[in-house]
Amino acid sequence: MTFVQKPSYSYDEIITCANGDMFGAGNAQLPLPPMLMLDRITNVSLDGGANGKGVIEAEFDIHPDLWFYKCHFIGDPVMPGCLGLDGLWQLLGFYLGWTGSKGAGRALGVGEIKLAAMVTPDVKLLKYVVDIKRVMKGKLVLGIADGTIYADGEKAYSVKGLKVGLFDNSAAE
Repeated sequence: MTFVQKPSYSYDEIITCANGDMFGAGNAQLPLPPMLMLDRITNVSLDGGANGKGVIEAEFDIHPDLWFYKCHFIGDPVMPGCLGLDGLWQLLGFYLGWTGSKGAGRALGVGEIKLAAMVTPDVKLLKYVVDIKRVMKGKLVLGIADGTIYADGEKAYSVKGLKVGLFDNSAAE
């Protein structure tokens, strides 16, 4: 299968990436559900965004029967903050693969996280926006970005200094 760079991707196309069939064996790959934290990529571009260096945007449909609401917390369901952060990392890793960079993606860190609103079962839609700050391509491919998550249009997360690297994963094949 030959990868074709597009400005948006459907759920079925995202699942193709999660199965390891979009960017090729050993390269960037999204997790499968239930750890997949997005339903569609609505915009991805090499330019634009807050820094003019690229942007990727996605959406995640929220509904009360999502797996994490059953355990976090009984009687007071809320999406764990770490899952929103993981969704931002997932998008940054996808972006690196989308640019043609090779290697398996791994989250490397984050500088600052501000959680301003809870994602409860009454929320309908999360919108992720990842603004690329820098992509370094050498022996290590490293993406650095800032991210924002909106819950039904209200800013819920503000994240600075997301870092994802791509690493040679040929030993795992």
